[in-house]
Amino acid sequence: MKNKIRLGILGGGGDSLIGIVHRIASNMHDNYEIIGGVFNPTFSENIKFGKEIGLNENRIYQDYEKMIEEELKLDKSKRMEVVSILTPNFLHYPMAKKLLENNFNVICEKPMTTSLEEALELEQIYKSKKLTFAVTYTYTGYPMIRQMKEMIKKGVIGEVQRVDLQYYQGWINPVIHNENKRSQTWRLQPDKSGISCCIGDIGTHAFDMLEYVTGMEVKELLSDLNYLYDDNSMDVDGTILVRFSDKIKGVIRTSQIATGEENSLKVSIYGRKGGLKWEQENPNYLYHLSESEPLKILKPGHDYNSDFSRISSKLPPGHPEGMFDSMANIYNGVAREIKGKKEFEGEYPTLNDGLRGMLFIEKAVESHKNGNTWVKLNRN
Repeated sequence: MKNKIRLGILGGGGDSLIGIVHRIASNMHDNYEIIGGVFNPTFSENIKFGKEIGLNENRIYQDYEKMIEEELKLDKSKRMEVVSILTPNFLHYPMAKKLLENNFNVICEKPMTTSLEEALELEQIYKSKKLTFAVTYTYTGYPMIRQMKEMIKKGVIGEVQRVDLQYYQGWINPVIHNENKRSQTWRLQPDKSGISCCIGDIGTHAFDMLEYVTGMEVKELLSDLNYLYDDNSMDVDGTILVRFSDKIKGVIRTSQIATGEENSLKVSIYGRKGGLKWEQENPNYLYHLSESEPLKILKPGHDYNSDFSRISSKLPPGHPEGMFDSMANIYNGVAREIKGKKEFEGEYPTLNDGLRGMLFIEKAVESHKNGNTWVKLNRN
């Protein structure tokens, strides 16, 4: 369709949760047209799914290498412009590397790679190109998270002095205690997931959120991770102390064995003049705390919000928006970048955010294995 960005997708076929989130999100601002991809490693299932979502069979490819090869034969006016990577973690790096080398813009699920070394290599390739690379830390797209970011930036709560991030899920609890299930779940397999399960899956969301809303970088961390069974080397729970400086500190608490929890991401930032609190399961409310005034509750879509928050809301006040909308705002940010319309810092998480996510994962594991010691977040 004319003026729409031509989008290819790798992974996310069948009943994949992340697949449906990305496909809906890409359509919400009318910026993209999905024109092809590779959705399943089994070619017959791949073809079947591609047809189900209305694609021409000649743009449904056997694997990502064949897709890139065939797309490059097309005129630039017909070729994919952006490719989304929605596969298990171990495929992110080879796919992103090949796409960057062949001048495709990339939208990649987190974690960006399975090692810091791979992330640094992608950075070097990216620096030699004029391309857009986004990492889908989904929750940064919420309007009230963007409002929190702008309020902190403008000094509404004063200098930050304490941060507290909680991300609790319970879905691994019935898996980890069953030997067969834990041996067959890809997130609990180092060759597919990387060196960490909980920290690599949801801890990295919390870390990115912390740096996103504060606009600061964590300098040091100390972690205490939880490994429940000797036959599985992947963490399922952890507490991480963080330092931005000698005076600005906090904690990231993350778990996938928090029995009964669903997706409890909570962000609390405290400054000298006030505090801000937000919860992912109730995302349309931003709580502004103060010692001198009553509690204030801010909601999306109102004129009192920042311009950045307002462009992130598609509906009038009182119409709840959720995860699809948050992801859609990231896709919209990428589209605005490609079209030369980007206005605000933080419209989408960048390759550098993905790289820092990998640095966080590796240093968290290192700190734990070193006997719960403080480690600096140095890149080398």
